[in-house]
Amino acid sequence: MPRYDRSRNVFAALLLCAVLPLPLHAADGAVASRPASYSTIIIGFAGGFVRHDNPNHGPVKLAQSIRKNSPGGSFVEVFENRHRKAAYKKILRLLDRDHDGVLTDEEKSSARIILFGHSWGASAAVVLARELNRINVPVLLTVQVDSVAKLWQSDSIIPDNVAAAVNFYQPHGLIHGRREIRAADSSKTQILGNYRFDYRQSPVTCEGTSWFDRNITPSHMQSQCDPFLWNQVETLVRERMQSLGVVAVAPQP
Repeated sequence: MPRYDRSRNVFAALLLCAVLPLPLHAADGAVASRPASYSTIIIGFAGGFVRHDNPNHGPVKLAQSIRKNSPGGSFVEVFENRHRKAAYKKILRLLDRDHDGVLTDEEKSSARIILFGHSWGASAAVVLARELNRINVPVLLTVQVDSVAKLWQSDSIIPDNVAAAVNFYQPHGLIHGRREIRAADSSKTQILGNYRFDYRQSPVTCEGTSWFDRNITPSHMQSQCDPFLWNQVETLVRERMQSLGVVAVAPQP
């Protein structure tokens, strides 16, 4: 059976993992005591040189769907991967509920953050999680899709402030994703899986792509527009939100 098809069969198991009790951040009634006004923060990163508002890009489509069908208290935004620092500052502002410019331990521990991205954007999500770890801000979930690290980055080791992480990749072409991610501390971070997709066996059609993407990096290109893959990502995000008691409305047909 092709690995792509097999990923469909194992995804049910992945969902079970996604709704397991969070090993680090949801203990001692933290979810129950969360202020009702607090937003779940969902940050995505576009891959390559793709703009944050490109309507054909997987992360952008995902953010639009979650924003449309989620509670008003949830914050959802996509950044270009080169604007990671802007995303970091945005998160700090959102966590600072009393607007005094200083994050208290309570404001940090109450953070409900989900990070995802494609290609360079996937690597940016991990780097951002690592930066949040330095100031003791927890992250619920990181999702990497065909993750490609820049020369000065590392996207393979998930920091121990992340409760759960998952990696989707394809192995072909000049540009292809990281095959495996690992937890810096497996007692604190649950790796939901490293899932392989093969677009040479099961190609998908992408809209609005460049000649370079279609002819030089076709498999990498398909990973950013594959509706089946990005539906899996969306399901994971929604399951994680529901595990926190945040009602995420199902997408409209």
